Amino acid sequence: MRIIIKKDQTQAGEWTAAYIIEKIRKTNSEKNRPFVLGLPTGSSPIPVYRELVKRHQAGDISFKNVITFNMDEYVGLPQDHTESYHYFMFDNLFNHIDIPPENINILNGNAKDLQQECEDYEKKIVDAGGIDLFLGGIGPDGHIAFNEPGSSLASRTRIKTLTYDTVLANSRFFNGDLAKVPRMALTVGVGTVMDAREVVLIVTGFNKARALKEVVEGGISHMWTASILQMHPKGIIVCDESATMEMQMETVKYFSNLENSQF
Repeated sequence: MRIIIKKDQTQAGEWTAAYIIEKIRKTNSEKNRPFVLGLPTGSSPIPVYRELVKRHQAGDISFKNVITFNMDEYVGLPQDHTESYHYFMFDNLFNHIDIPPENINILNGNAKDLQQECEDYEKKIVDAGGIDLFLGGIGPDGHIAFNEPGSSLASRTRIKTLTYDTVLANSRFFNGDLAKVPRMALTVGVGTVMDAREVVLIVTGFNKARALKEVVEGGISHMWTASILQMHPKGIIVCDESATMEMQMETVKYFSNLENSQF
């Protein structure tokens, strides 16, 4: 596991966006095929999306040869609802870049057959050649996508009932009204994420410090589903200093020194 520690959320977002851009360029030019990118929603990736849009508008990168798969979507929320993940992605990224609409894949939380929607999503990923890089965030309880504590670490895309803690955390997007927050979602599984050739988690803010400590210093556990990243051959965590506040000082120094070493 590689850990990149930046001063703040903005710097973490800039580093992550630059890393993704380099991977897109390399795949498009050297392998002459589309780059398949997994994407999250929530507050953590917003600085990344902001920087990707900025770099695109500056002419640094094109997304015409990129295929995206989003992690999750609420069940029963209209796609044009301002808190749907469809709306979030188009508002924060897709409306501002040159990605072809047919290359955008987001789970349909209003599908007539939700189970079939999940199975079809897994097949689409396989048909696209697998995900090159899955970008993700983690919740304060260490969950990745909507794989809540207790989720199977081998899980695939499925329907998931959300925990009270997740509903409470997400209520801030619904004017604090718990009754308006959907209780179910469609989500890629932990196994789906781990199948990606690379996984990059962006973790920022003191409210994620306990989760980061458990994910990095604790054992692999289905109670902290993001801890499975310890088993990925190309797993990266990009965090800010605030998120490291509960990790041991020696751990922080160790990973900082690794990045600062000159070989």
